[in-house]
Amino acid sequence: MQTIGIGELQKNMGILTHLTEALTIVDKRKNKEVAVVYPIHNRDDDNIVEKLADSLRAKAKKRGIVIEDLDKAKEEAMMEAMKEKYGFSD
Repeated sequence: MQTIGIGELQKNMGILTHLTEALTIVDKRKNKEVAVVYPIHNRDDDNIVEKLADSLRAKAKKRGIVIEDLDKAKEEAMMEAMKEKYGFSD
């Protein structure tokens, strides 16, 4: 595992793009570990964020939480809150 200071990383962010092994980022003034960065081995695959979003979306659908139109869901939630607060009815 390689160790690098925060200042070195700020000067050369390219270090992260060519990462082949785990990297420990250290604050040299406080002599304290700040982070550990691991490389993504499957760079040719889809974006890891999209994979995570898809898996969480699938879990939400299993639980019955499905929001197709976010703007419509926000509007409905606001109307429901207004009804509770002010006693309006449909």
